[in-house]
Amino acid sequence: MSGSKCVRLTGALVKQVLDSVDSVLFDCDGVIWRGDQAVPGAAQVINLLKEKGKKVFFVTNNSSKTRKMYVDKMTTLGFNVKEEEVFGTAYCSAMYLKTVCKLQGKVYLIGSNAMQQELEAVGIQPTGVGPDHISGKQGDWANVPLDPEVKAVVVGFDEHFSYMKLNRAMQYLSREGCLFVGTNRDTRLPLEGGKAVPGTGCLLQAVETAAQHRAQTVGKPNNFMFDCVASQFGVDPDRCLMVGDRLDTDIMLGSNCGLKTLLTLTGVSTVADAEDHQRSGSAERQGMVPDYYVESIADLLPALQG
Repeated sequence: MSGSKCVRLTGALVKQVLDSVDSVLFDCDGVIWRGDQAVPGAAQVINLLKEKGKKVFFVTNNSSKTRKMYVDKMTTLGFNVKEEEVFGTAYCSAMYLKTVCKLQGKVYLIGSNAMQQELEAVGIQPTGVGPDHISGKQGDWANVPLDPEVKAVVVGFDEHFSYMKLNRAMQYLSREGCLFVGTNRDTRLPLEGGKAVPGTGCLLQAVETAAQHRAQTVGKPNNFMFDCVASQFGVDPDRCLMVGDRLDTDIMLGSNCGLKTLLTLTGVSTVADAEDHQRSGSAERQGMVPDYYVESIADLLPALQG
């Protein structure tokens, strides 16, 4: 890389960058689709990259879908994709507990049915999915029944998050040796029309505050997300491009792992945001400055079609 960063990727530079990589990692929402609509040209870009022999992977912090659910959505939108190319935090959390933590025991899961399925697929039994209504008084809450086989608390996106779940997680985490894993720290989930809803990071921070203990997260920008891909597919970081719409997760992951980085402007972050980080003088914020940016990943099409 030359010294310049945050360069618009256009013209001959597009082919030059694509020729310099063998693998491309894409975030999903805001990059290849928005809500239930594919970003125009995105499916062609993905399918042409594969035709030209590039390895293509999808890395998302969303823990509400299994790999198969992602494949079903992507196929419907016209993407040529296989299950093993999709790395969501539901799957990566299960892999982290199995391969890194070597977990022997059950998981208390604040999360979705998708997370339950991914944990069960690697032989880990979760408990806790679904509503947990409050009953009794404070003395009862502090002595809530706990499963002695639970050896880890995992927090992902949970639409049934409640005081009782927060309390139960806290009680498990007060036991010696109980592991604490979060899918990701995204605090807001952006929606179309400038709206947003609270993200997993809000739930995770609540549990961390109650437990007085910080979780290990597996999602972007944590290196584990890339390690998960690289260990299975032999990806060389020097010849890999990370494409995303968020500076604090996607671009930071790329910087943390030594990948080339490309910001697309169809999602959350803007060039102005990146330039603010660049001018800040903060070493940490430099990690959120992409090497390149495009208006949309469709800007890669001319180089792929040529």
